[in-house]
Amino acid sequence: MRRVAQVVHVLPEKTEDYRRLHREVPEAVLDRLRQCHIANYSIHLLGDRLFGYFEYHGEDLAADLAAMAADPATHDWWRLTSPCQRPVDEAAPGEWWAAMEQVFLME
Repeated sequence: MRRVAQVVHVLPEKTEDYRRLHREVPEAVLDRLRQCHIANYSIHLLGDRLFGYFEYHGEDLAADLAAMAADPATHDWWRLTSPCQRPVDEAAPGEWWAAMEQVFLME
């Protein structure tokens, strides 16, 4: 299992829209996450930053993320959620949700 933590800005004027959208995530989007071996996915808000965490239980995260990006339901979902966000300054070129480094784990 691989832990993944990411961060992105939420636009202050879109925070309530983002919350509203996530109260009713389409089942097709949730199904795709499960098909891509993603579990325990959560998103947290602090100020203007969203922190996402999930556990990956597959063999090829890049391939599963590509399958997710190609999924029509997920693509439609991102069309709704992406206008609520902008990458953080620390994001790599072309990166939307910036990957975070794990510096501690207690199991």
